[in-house]
Amino acid sequence: MSRWTLFILILLLGLGLGLVYGWAVNPVSYQDTTLDSLRIDYKTDYTLMVAEVYHQEGNLDWALNRLTLLEDKTPLISVENALKFASQAEYTLPDMFLLRDLHNAIKEID
Repeated sequence: MSRWTLFILILLLGLGLGLVYGWAVNPVSYQDTTLDSLRIDYKTDYTLMVAEVYHQEGNLDWALNRLTLLEDKTPLISVENALKFASQAEYTLPDMFLLRDLHNAIKEID
């Protein structure tokens, strides 16, 4: 048996055993997870996605409903936190405009 054949067989065996362990022996179980358990970078990305949909469709009620899933005190706080992180993480200018547009729309109704 050549060295390459042995290497590939051991690699496949390790991959197979890892999959069996991860899926059958000790699978991850998530229970009652919500969006508020996300890290700030993922919350910011989620808020940006909401801002993109708001920009396309103009449905502020839909955007507010989606932002309440983050479970901050208000949707405005969610967008402000996203803007703060996005500026620190140097998000692109178009992304910042989308977040700012959503922020301004929410601020007008508050």
